[in-house]
Formats: sequence, C-alpha cells, structure tokens
Amino acid sequence: RCTSKDRELVKHEAEKNKSQWKTMGPAKVAVPSPNDFLQKQPKEPKLAPKKKEQDVKRLLPLLPPRTYHPVIHIKKNFIKKNAVAVITGEPKKPRHFCVDTRHGDKYLLEPSGLFPKYIKKKNYGAIPKCVTRRKEEMKREEEEYQASVLEQLKKKAMKALSEEERTNILKALKKKWEKIHCAYQCLPVLTDTAYKRMHKEELELELKQLEHDIAAIEKHKTIYIADV
Repeated sequence: RCTSKDRELVKHEAEKNKSQWKTMGPAKVAVPSPNDFLQKQPKEPKLAPKKKEQDVKRLLPLLPPRTYHPVIHIKKNFIKKNAVAVITGEPKKPRHFCVDTRHGDKYLLEPSGLFPKYIKKKNYGAIPKCVTRRKEEMKREEEEYQASVLEQLKKKAMKALSEEERTNILKALKKKWEKIHCAYQCLPVLTDTAYKRMHKEELELELKQLEHDIAAIEKHKTIYIADV
C-alpha cells in the first residue's frame, strides 16, 4: 500500500495546533483576588481634592515693578464722531410707497411688482449666452454635416454635370416634349378601339415623365451622376 512520507509530520502539526480552537480567549484565566470586591458607587466621578490656602497664595500674580507704566487709552468722543459721519455721509434716497386705502395703508412699491425695475437692467432684452452658444454649435454641426456629405459624394466618385451639359439636356428634353405633345394633339377625338386608348395612355405617361424631369433639372442647378 502507498504511504506518504509526510504522514508523521502532518500528525504532529495537527496535534500541535489542536488546542487553539477549543476555548474562546486565553486557556488559563487568573483567579480574581478577594481584595477586589465591588464597592458602593465605584463608577461615579471623584472630585479633585481641595487646594489649601498656601497653594492659592502661590498662584496669585506677582506685583508689577516700579518701572512699569501702563498704557493709557485715549478717550473717544463718539457724539462728535457720529455727527461728522452724518454730515459727511450721503443722504438716504426716499423710498417709493403706494397707498391703496383711504385710511393710509401703504406698502413698498419696489417689491410689489408695480415698479418697472427689471426693464431697467443692463442685460434686459439681450439674448442669453446659452442660446447664442447653442446656435453656434448647431451652425458648426450643420457645416460639419455638409462637409461630410461632400466627402461621401467625393468617395462615391459622383460626377457633377457642367452648366453646358445641363443646358443641353434641358433643351433636348423640351424638344422631345414638344414632339410628343404634337403627336398627342394629332390623336383623334374619339378613342373607340383598344389600340387608340393604349397609344393615348403611352403618350400621356411620356409627357408626364418628361415634365417631371424638366422640373427637376430646372429646380436643381447642381446635378450629380452616380458612377454605376
């Protein structure tokens, strides 16, 4: 049978630490002394012992020397000082009152809301900074979006028609529209057969498509052609 070579060491370590978890606290507690018995009111605070008269005399301050001269404070004339402050001070502005009853009941006009103090502010009617900042951010975002759109168009290799090509295409579409319109006017008034009705519907569809293309080219000055 296989036996570990550390078997005896493990047994020794287990028996060595075996008594550590048997009790809570120290294994051996000293027996209390009979002199340490509970007394009456042992936890109340005790006053300090009274000082003797000799100790009080020692704590008295010493007399100043003969060469000591105390600082003499100059007396202030507060009546004169207050009079000068009143004479040189700015007069108080009269406060606006409003009397609303015949008995003379009055109240201050400024905090009542009847005094136009807000329209007299320096920043009254001015656009707040947050609104201006938001408009600038929106404008910058729009410029960045337009730049990104142009960059995407450049990446897709879309070709922009020149003004001469746009004019030539527009002239060709109008010329074709006149030709089909002339053929449409030459149709008979009475469409009594299926061929006549189909031919009329085809001409109307072509005229409608040509009108849509002409309006789109006239509306947009810059036209891009995708490289398919």
